[in-house]
Amino acid sequence: MTAHGTSTGRDAEDAEGLDVEEVLALVNDDRGPRPADRLPGPAAPAAGADPAGRGHAPRGDQATGGDHGGHRTDDSHEAPGGRDSHESRGRDSRDGHEGHGGGENHDARHAQDPHGAHRGRRGPRTHGATPWPGAREIAARAARAAVRSSPPPPVSVPLDGALGLTLAEPLTALTDLPSFDTSAMDGWAVAGPGPWDVREDGVLAGHTGHRPLGDGEAVRIATGARIPEDTTAVLRTEHGRTDGRGRLHAAPRDRAIVPGQDIRPRGQECRSGDRLLPAGTLVTPAVLGLAAAAGYDRLRAVPRPRVDVLVLGDELLTEGLPHDGLIRDALGPMLPPWLRALGADVTAVRRIGDDAEALHTAVTTTAADVVVTTGGTAAGPVDHLHPTLRRIGAELLVDGVEVRPGHPMLLARIGEGRHLVGLPGNPLAAVSGLLTLAEPLLRTLAARPAPEPYGLPLQEPVQGHPYDTRLVPVVLRGDRAVPLHYNGPAMLRGIAVADALAVVPPGGARPGEETELLDLPWTTGGIGVCFT
Repeated sequence: MTAHGTSTGRDAEDAEGLDVEEVLALVNDDRGPRPADRLPGPAAPAAGADPAGRGHAPRGDQATGGDHGGHRTDDSHEAPGGRDSHESRGRDSRDGHEGHGGGENHDARHAQDPHGAHRGRRGPRTHGATPWPGAREIAARAARAAVRSSPPPPVSVPLDGALGLTLAEPLTALTDLPSFDTSAMDGWAVAGPGPWDVREDGVLAGHTGHRPLGDGEAVRIATGARIPEDTTAVLRTEHGRTDGRGRLHAAPRDRAIVPGQDIRPRGQECRSGDRLLPAGTLVTPAVLGLAAAAGYDRLRAVPRPRVDVLVLGDELLTEGLPHDGLIRDALGPMLPPWLRALGADVTAVRRIGDDAEALHTAVTTTAADVVVTTGGTAAGPVDHLHPTLRRIGAELLVDGVEVRPGHPMLLARIGEGRHLVGLPGNPLAAVSGLLTLAEPLLRTLAARPAPEPYGLPLQEPVQGHPYDTRLVPVVLRGDRAVPLHYNGPAMLRGIAVADALAVVPPGGARPGEETELLDLPWTTGGIGVCFT
């Protein structure tokens, strides 16, 4: 089992890196936009690519005991029937999909599974639905086509605004690091062999103008302070002692003084002009620190894709307790930070209700690169998304995915370089849509590298859907993934304590069977990093 974050072969490495390299090349190409490419079918899998594994230390805040499981039958699949909501609306619970949408990309919708992960266990397909791996690949390809048609120019941002962005150009040192010889320790700067006469003045960090040392002299020095001229070495505080006459001796007396010891020479880390990081590097707190040390005040980065969120449904409350058939909106608070974690700039969150004209106006007047809608993806009496997409002549790239929960999700091209992701209304089904369609789309638009695939053995069996992939919340315990209860499409209790989603193939998985895992953003980047 390959460690999480390591390469699984040259072919896999090339396939993983293609998105970032291509997007960066287009972002930095000042020849102007090019005609949009038609979306080809999903690419063939990388040869020799295997899942990778990773162990996690137990987390104290995870559910234990009765919260583990994942093989219950009462909440495993969407229930058929009426219209859906963020808790129980039936419009995202149909088993099939009619062929909606003007200019529909028939080949993309019927793309084969590029990874072949579920071969041998797949039964009859839901009509019109795309296999789960193929849907993710279509989303990534759609983003690449968008960048080709309308390459976004790099943006110059101050360091305090660059966290989570992707470098649009290499980070090159603007100065030597360190830029002068500095003391690596508190102690004395000494010249020549000891014992040494200690000067009364001291050398502190940030101060200059100190006299050169004469042979047999020493001066107190602080960590990070500039080394006086003619210094032989730095003697650490714990390695020196002074006698009654104030002379400094090495302790013990036979301690050798090696020229240059505990001195950080100029340019030890890098020289001015050295390439420190390549284009395509994700800006983390450590990258910000390195950029500052190397002399940068601003960074050139790939801009975040702009995303508008449209929350649909007349039955949603923004505060208080559910009453009179009204329920709380769970997706309005959940989606914006999650989308930011995926690299988006959330420019608006608008509550549309079940109003066809309001939805049409919102979709046709937005300046966002991506529109994310919640609910309305099926064919009920107030499901206005498909009719709206037909009305505006959108190209429907994905209309249903062979995955549970969330199979009525969709992806449409609504303009040059612009897309709409339709999420089901049930909360966990919406999460499934985020990770299936929004994540590869936004990641590619933001020129972020694809996460390294990995898997872990399941601690318990997971019941599968007869024909579709299942995404099941799990917690990670050492080298095992433990399925969680409360994994129905309308439930958030499981995902709220999960570390990842297990990708369960059709037919289910046995205890000990290695299963691909999709990390949740806060388990890999931390709350402050991924949601800033």
